[in-house]
Amino acid sequence: MANRDPLEEEFREFVAARSGALLRTAYLLAGDWATAEDLLQTALTKTYLAWKRLGGIDALEPYARRVLVNTSTSWWRRRWHGERPTEVLPERAGVDEIAQQLDRDALWRHLQALPARQRAVLVLRFYEDMSEAQTAAMLEISPGTVKSQTSRALNTLRRRLGSEAALGLPVEPEEKAAPPAPRTPPRVLRQPAAAPPPAVPGVEGAALVSAAAAPPPAPR
Repeated sequence: MANRDPLEEEFREFVAARSGALLRTAYLLAGDWATAEDLLQTALTKTYLAWKRLGGIDALEPYARRVLVNTSTSWWRRRWHGERPTEVLPERAGVDEIAQQLDRDALWRHLQALPARQRAVLVLRFYEDMSEAQTAAMLEISPGTVKSQTSRALNTLRRRLGSEAALGLPVEPEEKAAPPAPRTPPRVLRQPAAAPPPAVPGVEGAALVSAAAAPPPAPR
């Protein structure tokens, strides 16, 4: 039996271990499994061709994800896209399950309607759990651009989905006006109530993308 090329063997192991996760990311970027599979094939092909110059297996997945994002953005800019049909609701679903599915379908449609760059930023920040710096490096933009694109995307989703209360999303700090300070201090000083914890950056985005990131299983 001829000896296999060690690099090819490593690549096979990488594909077996990570192609599922990469396909799911591709689906979030593309919105349908057929395009996601094309994205994945393109990413894996380019990763294989760049294998030797990448310098190690640790560099493979970041490179593959960068190809996914860049290719998706490029394709999306050239592609006319209209309304997509929602996925079929599960049979024998209860009322609560149907309501949850409808909420997720609506959120999914709005996520896919975002500009390609904004959608990519949300997927990387809140689904892939990347920092602003990591997202900036992946997309080859500045951290400030990542921050502004994230803000615009969340504002767009929030506006299209209606009030935060409809999905139980947290209200941003600036939307909660603090009560005015008293002109004179009270005579009896009481132990101040514990201050509410500060808003955690990314909570709203994570809630949105996590809610949408429950697509049906990939076709076998």
